Amino acid sequence: MKKVLITGAAGFLGSHLCDRFIAEGFHVIGMDNLITGDLKNIEHLFKLEHFEFYHHDVTTFVHVPGELEYILHFASPASPIDYLKIPIQTLKVGALGTHNLLGLAKEKKARILIASTSEVYGDPLVHPQSEDYYGNVNTISPRGVYDEAKRFQESITMAYHRFHGLDTRIARIFNTYGPRMRLNDGRVIPAFMGQALRGEDLTVFGDGSQTRSFCYVDDQIEGIYRLLNSDYNLPVNIGNPGEISIKEFAEEILRLTGTDQKIIYKPLPEDDPMQRRPDISRAREILGWEPKVKRNEGMTKTWNYFKTLTKEELEKNEHRDFTKRNRK
Repeated sequence: MKKVLITGAAGFLGSHLCDRFIAEGFHVIGMDNLITGDLKNIEHLFKLEHFEFYHHDVTTFVHVPGELEYILHFASPASPIDYLKIPIQTLKVGALGTHNLLGLAKEKKARILIASTSEVYGDPLVHPQSEDYYGNVNTISPRGVYDEAKRFQESITMAYHRFHGLDTRIARIFNTYGPRMRLNDGRVIPAFMGQALRGEDLTVFGDGSQTRSFCYVDDQIEGIYRLLNSDYNLPVNIGNPGEISIKEFAEEILRLTGTDQKIIYKPLPEDDPMQRRPDISRAREILGWEPKVKRNEGMTKTWNYFKTLTKEELEKNEHRDFTKRNRK
């Protein structure tokens, strides 16, 4: 049975990847330091013979006994609230964590897939964004800790590929949503849905003309899985090219939730991207992949998930904090 190590396993995408690889017949080793992840996302896997979990921080030395075929590195804060609260940890997991896992992949002769992000494009001057675009990033802005962590992650991964001949893959992930997202983490969909659940007005930053493109989690996982099993080493955009303005999206949320809240407007955060839409030509050509789930279908599933959360879970998501140990 082939073994796969998935870091960030208790997070949103990491937990769905654990499910997928279990379903594909792998022995899955999940690893997470639980700074932003939640064991609730993977507790259904603990009873399985072919799943094991390591509570570990990948910025320190990583050891996994035995053979290992694949590594998927998804350990990283991914929401603005998280990486603005723990900026140094965000940089460390992108740099030290990636270095450690590339070293592990080299030792095990394993294929490694790195989770990059559309944030490497910054506030883009090219639209839609293709993998050949180098981006427009402010390295010293508050958001720079995440953007630059991911840009460095791509650079060191390609260095290991070229210098050591390591078998690498890079997924540039665009906005993804679905069950197991954490409410109120600063991302658009959980923020809007959290406000709807609490009966609050929906907050739009700026005038709402900025755009995003949302990919349902099942489509995202399929794209990542196909990329891992491809023979392509350069970055590949994985996202949904269906673009919508934030104002229009807030109106969609109000219709979906059947609430009578209003939309209120606040100043736009520094360096918040005005446009975000992937060019997925490369994914279509190389992976034979494109998203299948329509936004109204995916949003309904996501809303139904959030409605099942208990009051305790809602409060946990709303008031999440970080210990001093995790702020080093």
